[in-house]
Amino acid sequence: MGLFEKFDAIGLARKALEDLGVDPFNVEMEQILSPTEARIAGREVLLAGTNNYLGLTFDPRCIEAACRATRTEGTGTTGSRMANGTFAGHRALERELAEFFGCPKAIVFSTGFIANLGVISTLTGPGDVVLIDADCHASIYDGCRMSGADILRFRHNSAADLEKRLRRLGDRTKSTLIIVEGIYSMLGDRAPLAEIVALKKQYGAWLMVDEAHSLGVLGQKGRGLAEEAGCLGDVDFIIGTFSKSLGAIGGFCVSSHPQFDLLRYASRSYLFTASPSPATVASVRQALQILAAGTDLRERLWQNAHRLYNGLEELGFSLGSEPTPVVAVHMGSKEETLGAWKQLLHQGIYVNLVLPPAAPEGKSLLRCSVSAAHTEDQITRICSAFRALKE
Repeated sequence: MGLFEKFDAIGLARKALEDLGVDPFNVEMEQILSPTEARIAGREVLLAGTNNYLGLTFDPRCIEAACRATRTEGTGTTGSRMANGTFAGHRALERELAEFFGCPKAIVFSTGFIANLGVISTLTGPGDVVLIDADCHASIYDGCRMSGADILRFRHNSAADLEKRLRRLGDRTKSTLIIVEGIYSMLGDRAPLAEIVALKKQYGAWLMVDEAHSLGVLGQKGRGLAEEAGCLGDVDFIIGTFSKSLGAIGGFCVSSHPQFDLLRYASRSYLFTASPSPATVASVRQALQILAAGTDLRERLWQNAHRLYNGLEELGFSLGSEPTPVVAVHMGSKEETLGAWKQLLHQGIYVNLVLPPAAPEGKSLLRCSVSAAHTEDQITRICSAFRALKE
């Protein structure tokens, strides 16, 4: 059993969940009915825990683009980007992403996780420093570990703590990469980007912003927190994903640095991973056009986000610090949180369950994600289900 002994603690935790009659990490979506509805365990359930922020997964234009690409180019590329896996669509998507962000270059990866792994572990190495917000995503942590760089964490959203660590680095700031997120996936709060940009300039460091949860959500054109904060030109690298607002799967990085394109020849996760399928690329290109064309979906998303946040706040729940499409509900003990998650599902509402160590500060959360596709009645149903938790 030697190799598996390290999983003993996970096994015990898994057994404890089974004893409680709760299985939150193995929920099967038996049938997807719409962007906001699915069938789970034979029952129709309202989805309040996906990252389908603009509701584009069922958009007929995206579906038709994917079908057309599959019929003409096949189901997959069967090769990496550096082999036979660069189709015309991949190059077109990179040009369109670069244009969308006003940058000269973009690189597309097969997933958002791989984009972070590839860019961080290639840009930084032994002797460099990576300064990351303590609440950064697991893919950012993994990319840092792979790099071999010195990893320093600063307190979540604390520009003062970041400055203290930059000051201690002295001349090493010239080879220091600061990494923050536009909207943090657990609590739904924004990074204080304007303050962080000022520190980056003051100390001569580099800055990467992961806009995974803020692409399509923040900014006049939906380009994320960097646009909203007026800092697009001051961010060295913007990372994003296609698996949230754009309704597909994949990742990307854009940059204005002249040597940025050289990452293609050094990033192992780009060199040795099969490229995204034609269907994925085509649907993302269509979704990006929809995002760039107007603000109606984003306005509807924010109306729903405020409606849910305000509704849960009025019920007396402790929430994340500000209304965003990620609405985190702070709960009590792990057992209480598990029971609440199970009760919500029994009422036909699916939300995400977040337990330590994934939850910040060792807390347990019920994490709701709002979509532009949610109706006002559906938001009311979610609030009503949470009200029942207090009865």
